[in-house]
This record gives sequence, C-alpha cells and structure tokens, in this order.
Amino acid sequence: MRVLVVEDHDRMADMLRRGIEEDGYAVDSAATGEDGLWMASENPYDAIVLDVMLPAADGFDVCRSLRAAGNWAPVLLLTAKDAVDDRVRGLDAGADDYLTKPFSFDELLARLRALLRRGGEERPAVLEVGDLTLDPARHTVERGTERIELTAKEFSLLECFMRRAGDVLTRSELINHVWDFAFEGDSNVVDVYVRYLREKIDRPFGRQTLETVRGAGYRLRVEDDRAATDPA
Repeated sequence: MRVLVVEDHDRMADMLRRGIEEDGYAVDSAATGEDGLWMASENPYDAIVLDVMLPAADGFDVCRSLRAAGNWAPVLLLTAKDAVDDRVRGLDAGADDYLTKPFSFDELLARLRALLRRGGEERPAVLEVGDLTLDPARHTVERGTERIELTAKEFSLLECFMRRAGDVLTRSELINHVWDFAFEGDSNVVDVYVRYLREKIDRPFGRQTLETVRGAGYRLRVEDDRAATDPA
C-alpha cells in the first residue's frame, strides 16, 4: 500500500512518514498543496493524508481539485480546527475522514486502515449525469445552467437515480432507499413521484431521460445510452 502525506511542517511530516512506514506502508510526502496535487496525479496512491492548513492552496482546495480531476483515493484530513463548520466543509469538499490535532497515532493508523479497506471507488461530492447536476451538500439541482426546484422527497428520489445512473431500479429498491422503514403505503407512490420528477427535470427541457422499463422499474438514462425508452 502506498500513501501520500501532504504536510508543510517538517517535524509533523517526518513523524507522519516514519509512523506510517513503521506500520508497513510505502510513504511519499509533499510540503505544499500544489506539489501534493502533482504527485497525486502522477502516482496511484491508495490513500492520502492531507493537512488542511497549507500555504497557497489549502487542504479543502486540494481535496476539491482531486475529486474534480477524477482522483478518488481516500483522503484523511488533518487539522487543528475542530469547529463543526470546518469538519462539514472538509467532508463536503470530498474528504473521507477528518482527524483533529493533536491526535493519537494509533487512532490515525486505525482510520487509515479503515480508509484503505474502502478503496478508491468513485464518490463524487456533486453528482452529474449529462447536463443534470445534483449537489447533496447545497441541496441544489440544475439542468445545464437552469436551477430546478424539488421537494425533499423528489430530491432524494433523484439522488437515488443519479447515484445508480443507467441501472434499472425496482419500485421496492426505490422505496427502501427513499422512504423510511415505517412506510406502509402502496408502491404506486413511486410512480407518482417519478411523474413529478419528469415534469421538472425532463419535459421542460424536451428530454426523456427518466425511463420506464416495463415489468422491471425505472432507469435514469445516461447521455450516450441509446437503449429503447418508454417515457410513459
């Protein structure tokens, strides 16, 4: 396993490098956000330990840039800031975990092992399917440059479709993900909300991306998918 440490303070960087190496990992280090971005673009790291308080581009900027570039290596943010707003900002920037200084090195290694178990699957902070975008943190949806207003349930349903764009989702799957455990209504509620979504994300734009797959469920078609559709 290969880990990148981005930390501008020499003593802290050296301590992190030695401690992580002693746990059996190969470690590279960078002292600036720019260097960290370059190294992450040139090497396939299994995880990145990223300090927030960096000169020029800070850890939040670096994390956003990594995700925008399609780099999904798990990121552990290190910071002296322990305010809730800072933790929320870091996680919404695309970080996977957050550790406040001073910290126990045993805890850092345990968090790092947990991140490495997750791997580097794609986990975008903002979801995009064609020109349709959904930002879970800001609770916004746009088609191109036009904002689309959705209710909370419509937003949750669209997020479920966008996280599995191209997949056929059954009514049961959608109910399990969007409605709570206590839901005892009819599965036709999914049909109703799909119709609501079509009226907002498709028909005003001349699109038919939210498809009915007869006998199976529904699918949000990706841009280059030319499969037969049934928008009814």
